Formats: sequence, structure tokens, C-alpha cells
Amino acid sequence: MEIAVIGNSEFILGFRLAGIQKTYAADSDEKLSEHINKVLQDVNVGILVLNSKDMERIPRRLRATLEESVRPTVIAIGGEEGGLSMRERIKRSVGVDLWK
Repeated sequence: MEIAVIGNSEFILGFRLAGIQKTYAADSDEKLSEHINKVLQDVNVGILVLNSKDMERIPRRLRATLEESVRPTVIAIGGEEGGLSMRERIKRSVGVDLWK
């Protein structure tokens, strides 16, 4: 299972340095949506990391798909987490509430 990161060049740089190979630079709204759809089709990706500001830029229908997605689990970093808390996302992806 792999991690994918989508965002502007500055956002993905740290993830590249950490060794994550599936990083996609998206400086326009069109590229952002294109890369998200590509990652959603990739069966090897288990976690998708986005900037929370980018979550606001994507179309409403695609955002709803991401919020409901179990695999890949979508994590928005920086500010709000796109609707669901980290606890709820882990519970949805693992099937167990690990904080109990």
C-alpha cells in the first residue's frame, strides 16, 4: 500500500524528501482534479494526502467522493481536514475505533 501526495510544488517537496514516490504537482484546478482522479483509480494507493486549501478548490462532486472514500483514505493537512476528523477516518479505514 502506497501513499500519494497531491498539491503545489512547495507542499509536495517535503514528502518527496521523505521518500514518497507518488507525488503530483498541481498548480491549477484542472491539474488538481486530473491527479486526484488518477490516484483514485490506482489500486496501490491506500492514503491520499492533500492540502486542506486544495480541498476547497476541487469540484463539489469530487470533494464528496473524497470525503466518502475508504480506500484511499484521504487526509487533508493544514487547517481543517475536509469534513471528517482523523479519528473518524481511521475508524472508517480500519473498521475499529483505535481511541477506545
